Amino acid sequence: MSRVQNRDRDAFAVLVSRHLDGIHAFNYRMTRNQEDAADLAQETFLRVWNSAATWRSHRVKFTTWLHRIARNLCIDAHRRHRETHEADANIVAEDGAAPEDAPAASRLRQALDEAITDLPERQRTALVLCHRDGMTNRDAAAVLAVSVDALESLLARARRTLRLKLREYR
Repeated sequence: MSRVQNRDRDAFAVLVSRHLDGIHAFNYRMTRNQEDAADLAQETFLRVWNSAATWRSHRVKFTTWLHRIARNLCIDAHRRHRETHEADANIVAEDGAAPEDAPAASRLRQALDEAITDLPERQRTALVLCHRDGMTNRDAAAVLAVSVDALESLLARARRTLRLKLREYR
């Protein structure tokens, strides 16, 4: 990253190749849309390039800083597209097959994805970072700019909400 701060394009290409898939996967889990996830991944790395001078190795790990940029972009995208996504969901509900027609495992996966998507943003981010991306609580707390105790509280509330929403699948 210090080479990227000195505007080394080759170093930036290496950085992108190492982290693009992970950031794309994180964005997808946050947005549930492949095209949005790809666009947000590109925007994340554009921000890394343009803001490289602001990163300080002694203050935060690069991956934490990178995920914070991606998270903020996902939040911004969610705010911009809230009405569009609601309209799309209504169209799918009208045209799609009834949930009872799908196999049980498929219904459960869909219900889980919807329940995670419906979580408040901070709870969803905490859950995705820790349980799907495998980040430590300390690193996830840094991405969210909260204490580890606050992160654990977010995780507990997220799990409690998911248990309530998915109780029919037990």
